[in-house]
Amino acid sequence: MPAVGIVPVGGGTEYPGKLTLYVLITCMVAGMGGLIFGYDIGISGGVTTMPSFLKKFFLSIYEKQQNDNSKNQYCKYNSETLTLFTSSLYLAALLASLVASTVTRKFGRKLSMLFGGLLFFAGALINGFAKAVWMLIVGRILLGFGVGFANQSVPLYLSEMAPYKYRGSLNIGFQLSITIGILVANVLNYFFAKIKGGWGWRLSLGGAMVPALIITVGSLVLPDTPNSMIERGQTTEAKEKLRKIRGVDNVDQEFNDLVAASKSSKLVEHPWTNLLQRKYRPHLTMAILIPFFQQLTGINVIMFYAPVLFNTIGFKNDASLMSAVITGVVNVAATLVSIYGVDKWGRRFLFLEGGAQMLICQAIVAACIGAKFGTDGDPGNLPKWYAIVVVLFICIYVAGFAWSWGPLGWLVPSEIFPLEIRSAAQSINVSVNMLFTFVVAQIFLQMLCHLKFGLFLFFAFFVLMMSIFVYFFLPETKNIPIEEVALVWKSHWYWSRFVQDLEVPNGGLEMGRGNIKTF
Repeated sequence: MPAVGIVPVGGGTEYPGKLTLYVLITCMVAGMGGLIFGYDIGISGGVTTMPSFLKKFFLSIYEKQQNDNSKNQYCKYNSETLTLFTSSLYLAALLASLVASTVTRKFGRKLSMLFGGLLFFAGALINGFAKAVWMLIVGRILLGFGVGFANQSVPLYLSEMAPYKYRGSLNIGFQLSITIGILVANVLNYFFAKIKGGWGWRLSLGGAMVPALIITVGSLVLPDTPNSMIERGQTTEAKEKLRKIRGVDNVDQEFNDLVAASKSSKLVEHPWTNLLQRKYRPHLTMAILIPFFQQLTGINVIMFYAPVLFNTIGFKNDASLMSAVITGVVNVAATLVSIYGVDKWGRRFLFLEGGAQMLICQAIVAACIGAKFGTDGDPGNLPKWYAIVVVLFICIYVAGFAWSWGPLGWLVPSEIFPLEIRSAAQSINVSVNMLFTFVVAQIFLQMLCHLKFGLFLFFAFFVLMMSIFVYFFLPETKNIPIEEVALVWKSHWYWSRFVQDLEVPNGGLEMGRGNIKTF
């Protein structure tokens, strides 16, 4: 059998340029687009454990919990209505990401980011002042539209703006913002739940207006990417912008490659249909399977329902919210590790190490919960040390995700697509991500009720499958210019049979041929 993976060392071409302060600040501001996604992930789980919120909008669930004398902790929170409130946002995000593809391609990445911020702001405003369930649902739909536009445009913006040697680290700023959003939401939930009068949930939901304002204002002041400007015919301005963001005058080689890529993309009248061509088979496969596997790690189960989950394993309300805060801190810290190492160690190493770490932790957590809760869900007297052990391994699991599948699930798809299909393929990536985020969020509590501690083994199986997939089928894209990533497919043991007619601007393949290694 051929080598498992073959990659060009350092890519085909080394463009001149450096990491300028201008680019660093620009990418930091753009990366904050992840705050809206993260804030919503963190806030929704905490709000749905607040008795005052349930009493106002989901009275039947509140009464069921109050009158439930069952000791079965697995089925305590099982409610399709409650999970529909949480997960409905992701269906809206799925639909919005498809529309965002056209906006991003024809009008630029900035406009999509602006739409994302405005729509998310409107949704947060409605939810904060909600008087009835229908207002909550309308607000969630608008929030979803905002997430769809932001998640479609921000990773593309970061990958196009960053110098290729720092593309991984700067792109992961998006994931870092997601983790910060989750952490802030968990901290706010902890304190807002203590407000007398039971109206703290309004502050939690309405607080989403703050990250919405950040991305809205940011989109107005950010420059557009040279790729996007060339794509829309602004070639002279694009070259000046490229000089500014690279910090050097000699950008002719990179600029010519971007222009060549743009000319190729303009020959494509229907990028959605084009995705089905044989030469784009590896791109379409990654656009579907990477977000699919990212959600089947089980991470959103932890982040959506962390307070619920910790309550289930024996923590009281305040303690469960604090445990969610602890996992949030771990999430942020581990993402910083990924920022440091992604362009140093490579994407594949982090994918595989994180997968192994998550697999081991899921097996241990399943064993711990199974040993104490059994199949009837009654833990009896749960020792405090025992619950702490479970939380510890959940935190190690979260760390593994946060420096692997969390950031790389957004980074890798955003950097592997040729310009002619980039917006459409990114929409596929976001749509699949949102679809399975919705599915997992919607069925999690039912799965917990029926699979019990086996739920962690269910997700562990997918972690094993996706690690095998990465080992055999995902090539390394570290330090390769974004318009020359086609090199990795042409030299891959499996994908090379599909992409022989995939063009690289200015003969990048020939420049890289003498620089190949196997692993």
